[in-house]
Amino acid sequence: MKKAFAIAIAAATVTLGALTGAAQADQVKVGFAAEPYPPFTSPDASGNWVGWEVDFQKAICAEAKLDCVITPVAWDGIIPALTSKKIDMIIGSMSITEERLKTIDFSDKYYNTPTVVIGPKDQKFDATPEGLKGKVIGVQVSTIHQAYATKYFGPTASEIKEYQTQDEANNDLAAGRLDAVQADSVALDAFLKSEQGACCDVKGVVKDDPSILGLGVGVGLRKGETELKDKINAAIKAIRANGTYDTFSKKYFDFDIYGK
Repeated sequence: MKKAFAIAIAAATVTLGALTGAAQADQVKVGFAAEPYPPFTSPDASGNWVGWEVDFQKAICAEAKLDCVITPVAWDGIIPALTSKKIDMIIGSMSITEERLKTIDFSDKYYNTPTVVIGPKDQKFDATPEGLKGKVIGVQVSTIHQAYATKYFGPTASEIKEYQTQDEANNDLAAGRLDAVQADSVALDAFLKSEQGACCDVKGVVKDDPSILGLGVGVGLRKGETELKDKINAAIKAIRANGTYDTFSKKYFDFDIYGK
């Protein structure tokens, strides 16, 4: 995994694939976190980015007739990269939140999944402030999970420990250096199904707070770029209607990731 990740970073910009009429299409740089986040994005053995969100990117770019170029960016700098025009949009499991809407705009949602807490199988607790009292909880920095855990679990937990990547938090949980991890249910499901994740299970779904957890995941866009936003929204609607969205989603999930 680490070797493949290094190869992927070395080849930091790769095209999403040949699109019909790409020479005439508008080119846009699609930013996402330069780290493994299966099943949404991860580098394969050749350093090519694969996963559900990569398939989603290809589908909407083809539908919108955009020449899209994948541009991995450090997660904690991805919004500044967008606002400074180093990238043109973010397709990286970024939730639509009130706080982010102060700085950037979003497309309509393209998926929505619950937030959960996981921990060692031999420990019994739930995903509440009372259940997590005195525990060390791992979260990825600059995420809705960091904000939520700090607000709801921070006053009772012994520590909210921040990590640059989700992999690092999961690794520390497996190694016994954390009592719990909070993150997206689908991303953590991939970890729990791995050999390393056999240590742990889901302790519960956190109580919803849309003001922090958001209203689903959307494509991040600069404010005022109405034409691009309209193209992306139309493309999301089209691939949902014509079956493309369901076709590639079934390769990864046995449920409807679009959610409510």
